[in-house]
Amino acid sequence: MDANKITKLVRLLTLALAFGVYFSFAAASVRVVSQTVGTDELLLALAEPEQVGALSHLSREPSFSAVAKQAEAYPKLSATADAESVLKYAPTLLLCADYSRKELVDQVRRAGIRVIVFDRYATLADAYANLRTLGTAMGPDAAARAEKIIADCETRVAALREKLRDVKPVRVIAPSVYGVIPGAKTTFQDLCEHAGAENLAATLGQLEGHAPPPVEQMLLWPIDRVVIGATDNGDALDAELKRLRGLPPYAHMKVIQEKRAVVIAPHLLSAVTHHRVDGYEQLARALHPEVFK
Repeated sequence: MDANKITKLVRLLTLALAFGVYFSFAAASVRVVSQTVGTDELLLALAEPEQVGALSHLSREPSFSAVAKQAEAYPKLSATADAESVLKYAPTLLLCADYSRKELVDQVRRAGIRVIVFDRYATLADAYANLRTLGTAMGPDAAARAEKIIADCETRVAALREKLRDVKPVRVIAPSVYGVIPGAKTTFQDLCEHAGAENLAATLGQLEGHAPPPVEQMLLWPIDRVVIGATDNGDALDAELKRLRGLPPYAHMKVIQEKRAVVIAPHLLSAVTHHRVDGYEQLARALHPEVFK
């Protein structure tokens, strides 16, 4: 190899090394604080450990978080975290939702920190969009991870759709002791649409969002199963059904009296990220065990 070619090769290698160092520094310089459970799940899916400044106060609670165990490795904010407690983690990016406190968002922005406020999370398409938004904000490596997660989810969803292709939808509701029931445009409706279920609160009740149940009307609904968020099919399920039997209209419902219930993990009933696919699969297995044999 002549001297000119060697010189050109050295220059190219030097340039490549410089770009590699730059992108490594750029990735490391991104430091993120997450203020909600949903953004915790997005962040831990895409970030390198050193990019995580702190997570939400519910991040380690398995009833709410799909990443509770993973979250134990990181600091968490307090339930009443203010701008000062966020800024002490030296973030370059704060992740919030549209229900986050406006004064917190405004104060962090005034401090010169970028804030992303997520406001769409009802569907799987929304979850994909949120992954891409955060991946783009964090850099090429995170963006690539986002696309890999989306591709994996799409493969799982397609496989589940094929399994459920000929099943008859099971008629369900998701009762609650809090005086509301999920109808259309909720994460529960999204679960039903992917798990071979009909959410009667949406189809018969014509409810939207989390709404007060139509007590008298519900007594006539042909409910096959109730979907309960619980950690197991034993004591936790019995305790939840006992609470429901003390409330109208559930106290008078045959489906409750006969314990015709299926269980999925509590955090999957309200999952707003790609982890909702776990919920699709879990609910489908509970409602249609015959197609998973």
